[in-house]
Amino acid sequence: MNGFDFVAQCMKKEGVEWMACFPANPLIEAVAKAGIRPIVFRQERGGIQAADAYSRQLASKGKIGVFASQGGPGVENSFAGIAQAFGDAVPLVYMPGGHGTFSEDVFPGFSAPENYEHITKLALDVNRIERTSQQVRRVFHVARNGRPGPTLLQLNGDVLGQEVPEEYMGYKPTSSIKTAPNQSDIKDAVKQLLSASNPAIWAGQGVLYAGATEELMELAELTQIPVMTTMQAKSAFPDSHPLALGSSNRTAPKPVWKWLGDSDTLFCIGSGLTRTNFGIEIPDGKFLIQAVISDEDINKDYAIDLGIVGDAKLVLQAMIEEVKASIGDNGRRGDTATADRVAAVWAEWKAEWAPKLATAGTPMNPYRVVAEINAVVDHKNTVATHDAGHPRDEVMPFYTATVPFGYIGWGKTTHLGYGIPLMIGAKIADPSKFCMNIMGDAAFGMSGLDIETAVRSGHPITTVVLNNSTMGGYNHHQPTAMEEFGAGNQGGDYVKIAEGLGATGIRVEKPEDVGPAIKKAQQLNSEGTCVLIETITTQQMEFSMYPDLLK
Repeated sequence: MNGFDFVAQCMKKEGVEWMACFPANPLIEAVAKAGIRPIVFRQERGGIQAADAYSRQLASKGKIGVFASQGGPGVENSFAGIAQAFGDAVPLVYMPGGHGTFSEDVFPGFSAPENYEHITKLALDVNRIERTSQQVRRVFHVARNGRPGPTLLQLNGDVLGQEVPEEYMGYKPTSSIKTAPNQSDIKDAVKQLLSASNPAIWAGQGVLYAGATEELMELAELTQIPVMTTMQAKSAFPDSHPLALGSSNRTAPKPVWKWLGDSDTLFCIGSGLTRTNFGIEIPDGKFLIQAVISDEDINKDYAIDLGIVGDAKLVLQAMIEEVKASIGDNGRRGDTATADRVAAVWAEWKAEWAPKLATAGTPMNPYRVVAEINAVVDHKNTVATHDAGHPRDEVMPFYTATVPFGYIGWGKTTHLGYGIPLMIGAKIADPSKFCMNIMGDAAFGMSGLDIETAVRSGHPITTVVLNNSTMGGYNHHQPTAMEEFGAGNQGGDYVKIAEGLGATGIRVEKPEDVGPAIKKAQQLNSEGTCVLIETITTQQMEFSMYPDLLK
């Protein structure tokens, strides 16, 4: 057995069932022979993004997405996708080909380990055939444990092409190691939360990775403390829950802004609290409790009053037991005062935005498109995502997520076109779900051809294009370039493109036709057909932002 075949056998023991890829890499043939399905994408970034979504959806169940590319240009083209996964703390394993140990230091060779070390948790290569098992184990272990993130293992052909010595063919698969919190810290955190006059919970995607959504809900209900989530954690707490404040990107429902401004204590669970242009700053003057899997995220961007290191599920379980010991098994469940306050702010916000969500006429207001989608999808059986730019800012606050993993929030960095491959990965993770991405026309230009990948691989998804024929907001950033030269304006018939790629295209120009188009897409997806819905929209510049409430 040569090294590539052995790596494939190791991957099989790690539970890998499919591999995203872009040729050529000998690992593709090796995994196919091992019974692992290789799915070739139209470009490297798309394959990485599909593996990314698969990991987000199934990491709590021990599944890790894997991507393989060729060396040289394949490694160079993959940088953006891995950078996005690193920024969003997504566990996956990248296995590019290598130039070979005989020329790895010869200019202008592009060394994957050297160039990726700042956007991966671990970047290795196999420089001796005897180390193959060891190196594979290391990249899977590190991806699975601690702060989530991508790892890289460069596969040098001159090494992996050799036969693996029998005495080095043993392989033990890795597993997740859970860290329990310090009980003294739990007692201090619960004491602070129960004595606070206006506490709030800030939940990050660590809650999803830990499979701790039920524990989060139980803690909130026991204490009657309202919950907001980060963009990456949207769906970790149901938007329909009486204590839900919503999710925060740079836009968010009004309750998020209100409680971020007014709260005196913030319990942050499963979040690294990274300052980002695509999030809301936490105002000064609060008692901050941060519980996170990695101690390096504590005191990183904010001065933390009480830090707790531990798996989110174990932390929440310990918090629940301490709360029950302090105020009884039923806690404050009978007290609806906080839920009433939350409901009042939601009602106020919905009244303010009702006109936008019901805007008539054409071209359509994108908020009306989101409202129509929200009204017809079966949220419990849907996985949805936004794309970068205005679609993110317009969709995320208003789309209702009701079940864990029903929404994929992403965007520490914002790579246009992420939505299509994400939904392919989500569909692979759970073929029973209706998987839908909402993107702008500029984003479609970045990854639209991967609709053909969805068609070819048999993973029917639905793409909703908000086509306003321009890059939203850029007329404010570059007025001369836009007015005199049309820089940023673009066009195209995306229905025709989708049909040319084997999908069904539906063009929608009237608001009342959005709902029927979504229903048609659900039907077609269930029958195995991919769908693109092109909605003709206008550019709008109003967003759910209330910075004055933070003062």
